[in-house]
Amino acid sequence: MADPILAFYGDDFTGSSAVMEVLSFAGIPTAMFLEPPSAEDLAAFPGLAAMGIAGVARSRDPAWMEDNLPASFAALTDFGAPIVHYKVCSTFDSSPTRGSIGKAIDIGAPIAGGAWHPLIVGAPAIRRYQAFGNLFAGTDDDVYRLDRHPVMSRHPVTPMHEADVKLHLSRQTCRNIGLVDLASIKSGRTDHILAEQIKVGAEIIAIDVLDDQTLAEAGRLLWNEGRGPVLAVGSQGVEYALVAHLRAIGRIAPTFEPPQLAAVDRIFCVSGSCSPINSAQIAAAEAQGFFIIDLDATRALDPAEWNFALDRALQMSLAELARGRDVIVATARGSDASSLRLKEAITSSGSSAAVVNDRIGAGLGKLLADVRSRTKLRRAVVAGGDTSGHAMTALGLTALSVVAPLAPGAPVCRAHSRDAAIDGLEVTLKGGQMGTRNFFIQAKTGL
Repeated sequence: MADPILAFYGDDFTGSSAVMEVLSFAGIPTAMFLEPPSAEDLAAFPGLAAMGIAGVARSRDPAWMEDNLPASFAALTDFGAPIVHYKVCSTFDSSPTRGSIGKAIDIGAPIAGGAWHPLIVGAPAIRRYQAFGNLFAGTDDDVYRLDRHPVMSRHPVTPMHEADVKLHLSRQTCRNIGLVDLASIKSGRTDHILAEQIKVGAEIIAIDVLDDQTLAEAGRLLWNEGRGPVLAVGSQGVEYALVAHLRAIGRIAPTFEPPQLAAVDRIFCVSGSCSPINSAQIAAAEAQGFFIIDLDATRALDPAEWNFALDRALQMSLAELARGRDVIVATARGSDASSLRLKEAITSSGSSAAVVNDRIGAGLGKLLADVRSRTKLRRAVVAGGDTSGHAMTALGLTALSVVAPLAPGAPVCRAHSRDAAIDGLEVTLKGGQMGTRNFFIQAKTGL
């Protein structure tokens, strides 16, 4: 194995693959596992410099985190890398009761260590910017402060009503939170401000990232080789910053040419995302001849009804794929109405939202597994952060590795499985906000 550089836990699967993308396409050999890997699992990937665990903590409550995260943090620390990264969504969406970033820090800090914990959320490559502690996110047409973002401010589960990452995080942990701000970095006073923040008791220190200079400076502060492990928190901005610094000091090559994505004859996609951006991508694919199967998510309230709906979707998918068409099975088209209908149905039935969402994701994963086993289809797309986690678990994977870039934050990966029918499947895990309007089309045709 190469000298370890970083180990990470992704709080959802799409975010986990985004970390693997940044590292792999910088020339840092990386693999991502679905469970804390054994020595045998790691040995199957010789030469690893980074490894990760793809999780589902973003959709879980603090009690689940207490039961499940300690083993993952212990495995990451055992890898021996100077940085252990708890990876969160680049839009920081979370709450004290759902996907609590603060709770994860409280669990991970005593295990992973570190005198202070860098918080890096900004990532200019994916149009995420942090200035004076406030987070901004870009869309196709503009850049919005997070609490005014047309999608994230209205997220159906964790709407972001606060753009100040310090204030948002302070509602999830009692640890002191500091900031190295944009002005301090630009004036060359980074080290002084950091020392002052630590002196007054800050344990978690957010670092503004707006451009290449601030990105590289964040990476310099992050790099901790020889000083023992440190728990870092943030988006794939952590990896972008680290790569920028490692290139600056000559630890890795200044450039790396990633493989080109080849075209495939057909593609099968499942989507559980409610994002309007994802909806527009489905519409663009439909205009180019993709066959869309609308799967009513409210049927997941009843297991028998849901299994019937999945079986019907499977038969329709197989028939259209046999005709040479590309297929997307979607539980939502991004409208507020579809999300509201599901929410109202869950409430009126007295069902558990967590159980229903798990059933939807697992069902879409089983649908993908059935299509793959019957058609040997080479490539697939899973859209939706929570959906991706449940679907990959349902597929029975052991690990994922990167094949080629597709869109920032959503590479095409290779599935590793002990099931020969699944092993070798190419799959891209796409968060609802990721990709251009032609994402599904490009996933088939390559770039």
